[in-house]
Amino acid sequence: MGHGGPAGPRVRCTPMLMVVFDRIRTRVLPALFTALGVMLVTAGLLTYTDTATAGPPPNEQGTVDVSSASPGASGSVSPSGGPSAPTASGSGAAASPSSSGKVSHVATRVVVPALDIDLPVVKDPGVYPYCNVAMYLKDLGQPGDPGPTYLFAHARKGMFLPLLVTPAQDMKNMTVDVYTSDDMLFVYEISKVRRHITTLDEAYASKDELLWLQTSEGHGIPQKTQVIATPLSSGPAEHAAANPKPHPVNCE
Repeated sequence: MGHGGPAGPRVRCTPMLMVVFDRIRTRVLPALFTALGVMLVTAGLLTYTDTATAGPPPNEQGTVDVSSASPGASGSVSPSGGPSAPTASGSGAAASPSSSGKVSHVATRVVVPALDIDLPVVKDPGVYPYCNVAMYLKDLGQPGDPGPTYLFAHARKGMFLPLLVTPAQDMKNMTVDVYTSDDMLFVYEISKVRRHITTLDEAYASKDELLWLQTSEGHGIPQKTQVIATPLSSGPAEHAAANPKPHPVNCE
């Protein structure tokens, strides 16, 4: 009797076919499973790495535009696309506290007259940096205090872009004015320009009263440009000049 359909031809398992089947079972299939396992493990590692090192969304790097977010590797400029809030491993110099334990004054405005830079300064938000303002790194000092003052902003038009596009030699000896919340003006002179920087260790290790300015070097690029200036003078300033109204914008 039939079984519901035509009978097909029988396949005879010759010794040669048995050898082929045996090789497929013992060699080819294990190799395929091994390769598949490697692919899965690799995909998992890439995903983990991206999650662990990801900074805030890129702006122009940016930088790091720091670069960056802004979490970064310990001791390094944040590797985000913008000048994310820089992070470093060292404790650095702390801002000058008053007798109440609070910071007595903070940077409120930064001006580089020769580069047409004039920005209000606000505290590092601790996330992706704002646009339309510069920010101070709260882990370090303030103008007039022992140790470094660190200001950073995106490399965008109307912000710190001139620090990126102006030749280093041309910036030497330019003056930088930094106003503080207690109606003071601190004047600095640019002494050094550093390109392609990926660490803040030098700034955190410094004990000198220097001004550091940072911006990014391109969209999605972790390296930053740092401009270092030495103090020239300080004195009183008009309240309105020292305390401009900041208008920070979220520019993620």
